Amino acid sequence: MTNLQKRILTSLIALPLSIFFVVKGGYFLTFFLIFILFAGLHELFSSFKRGITIFFLSLILVLSLFSIYYLRSFNDNSEALLYFIIALCISSDIGGYVFGKIFKWKKLTKISPKKTISGVFGSYFFSIVCWSIFLETYYQNYLGVDVAISFRILLITIIFSTIAQIGDLTISYFKRLEKIKDTGKILPGHGGIFDRIDGLMFVTILASILHIIQI
Repeated sequence: MTNLQKRILTSLIALPLSIFFVVKGGYFLTFFLIFILFAGLHELFSSFKRGITIFFLSLILVLSLFSIYYLRSFNDNSEALLYFIIALCISSDIGGYVFGKIFKWKKLTKISPKKTISGVFGSYFFSIVCWSIFLETYYQNYLGVDVAISFRILLITIIFSTIAQIGDLTISYFKRLEKIKDTGKILPGHGGIFDRIDGLMFVTILASILHIIQI
């Protein structure tokens, strides 16, 4: 089985399960987040040697999981925001992967040799597609169409996609310092927990901050 086939198979199993726990909320979500926490901490102490790296990534992991729980716990639009964030990060990741594979343009940075400028455009393109679908399926049906809100969400979409890509590069930077390819092997074809939720961690933290200060 090729790495791509493993990647697809793992996604078909892990993604629906993750969505199930997030949508169910309550004890289901708590159990899921605790599992991610311990799996992530195990990866950190197994793969990384630098104390400052372990401390920083542990802090980011804890804050991101708390942010997910925080956003899911409210009965206002924070729940929809969380679903949107998850869909956006997945779209951004897929867009970067697809465009990077198809167009194979100039390399973006030495931090992550596989990242290309075309991949950046792909991430933004797929994120905007996600924004468009979100408007059609949520805001149009529940809140109605508002041009000002639409453009505000578009701006947030671009910001979140940028943060997701920066988060991806941040984890890649720490992996490069440790001279490792993946943070773990729990997700065949993807690597470890941090390889899969790198961008999502940073976006959820930012989203929870924005929600708290009501921007």
